[in-house]
Amino acid sequence: MKTFATQIISSDGMFYFGRLQKLIIPAVDGEMGVLPGHEEMIIALKEGIISYQDAKDVWHKAAIGPGAIQFANNRCTIVVDSAEKPEDIDVNRALEAKRRAEEKLQQKLSEQEYKILQAALARALNRLKLMNQDHS
Repeated sequence: MKTFATQIISSDGMFYFGRLQKLIIPAVDGEMGVLPGHEEMIIALKEGIISYQDAKDVWHKAAIGPGAIQFANNRCTIVVDSAEKPEDIDVNRALEAKRRAEEKLQQKLSEQEYKILQAALARALNRLKLMNQDHS
């Protein structure tokens, strides 16, 4: 079984460090798979769900914020704003954040406030998407 070294780093620190067999990422231009020996690349990532199969054949999922991935010499480094495992997500809190952001987006806002609320709404929706995938 071939694997590749992987580290996922979020603003909170090291999220994952180990070897993977497969990786599925939310690239800016669509979902993309990575396997051992992948060609060298640096790609922007959008907020979304990342799926990865570890060396023990176990699949994991996480909600990630925007960032980038670099793959070179069979090593993968992913740097993202945030990374959360399903068990770390409070669904009620995510639903409340979604409701608050949607409510505030109806008000007259500055461009900066609007962008901050859009980001908050995207984070909440991403968390809820992960929870729906994890339980289906």
